[in-house]
Amino acid sequence: MSQISDNQMLDSGSECKMLIKMNWEMLAALGQLAAVFVGIPSLIYLAVQIREQTKERRQAAVNVLTAQWGDLTCALHDNAEFSAIFLRGVQSFADLDPVSKLRFSAFFNRFLNHFEAMYFAHSDGLLTASSWRKIERTMSDLIAYPGIQQWWEERKHWHTEEFGRVVDAIIARGDKPKAYSTYNLREIAAPEARG
Repeated sequence: MSQISDNQMLDSGSECKMLIKMNWEMLAALGQLAAVFVGIPSLIYLAVQIREQTKERRQAAVNVLTAQWGDLTCALHDNAEFSAIFLRGVQSFADLDPVSKLRFSAFFNRFLNHFEAMYFAHSDGLLTASSWRKIERTMSDLIAYPGIQQWWEERKHWHTEEFGRVVDAIIARGDKPKAYSTYNLREIAAPEARG
């Protein structure tokens, strides 16, 4: 057996401690590297899930708005009397009798509330730009009529200022009324005129 001096033992012990220290540092580095490799896919998965939830949320919002739109327009196609009031009202809100004004006003306020909700859904990113453009074209067709503009002047304070600016900008463009241009609106007479 050979004899090992105290200095050699000391050196050997220091090397052993350094090897142990290096092993722990390497293990810590490997652990951090593993965490990165596990963390990145987790972040990618989370991003994909958030994106899918956003798509689902958008679609749900569009579905709700579409259902509400269908419910709203039922008043026009389910009731001939109200349809006549509406068609007279778009020509001239001022010429409607008080009861017809009330019915027209209640309906058109719901109509614009729906458009306003769609505007804010678009502003919040829930409604796509192409869907909003479609809605804006519908609004433009209706708002171009003088009766709607008369109603708006009396009732715009019922809506947010932000949406009011959207409606005012549409009116300022001066679009020609064409939503009902193929209908013979002169044939729609007030109930007392028909008698």
